[in-house]
Amino acid sequence: MCEYCGCQEVKAIADLTAEHDILVTLSGEARRALRAGARDVAAGVARDIAGVLAPHTLVEERALFPAMAAEYGDHVHGLLDEHRVIENVLAACTEGTPTDPAWTDQLDQVLTMLREHILKEQDGLFPAALATLDPAQWDQIDAVRDEAGGVTRSTRSG
Repeated sequence: MCEYCGCQEVKAIADLTAEHDILVTLSGEARRALRAGARDVAAGVARDIAGVLAPHTLVEERALFPAMAAEYGDHVHGLLDEHRVIENVLAACTEGTPTDPAWTDQLDQVLTMLREHILKEQDGLFPAALATLDPAQWDQIDAVRDEAGGVTRSTRSG
């Protein structure tokens, strides 16, 4: 992941990246469950992924993406579209394990999309934000994070 531009020194980006790290770990767990045919386990991990994504997505969509949209609108809109696809597949397991046999393939595809999405943010959007956003915009991102909750720097591993 991005380590070269210094964006990890910004608390807002460090927190989003910490959530990305958790999502990558959970995605691996979900894939292992899918390969083992453990649909119930995969659905449980998918619910965990959705739990991490809820505050993460709120921060991005209410603060980071709007701040970046003027200059990087097409990129931001593509990321928003991916958010909806990922949320829709994860929502299928909100009440338990989906019975649709196609869901396991859909989850596998969404996990791939999520990984690529994370790379687009960490290798593209986050460094661009470091170069683009002003202090007031960073303050807005921090305010939304305070409201949303989620990972904080003090809970990050490593």
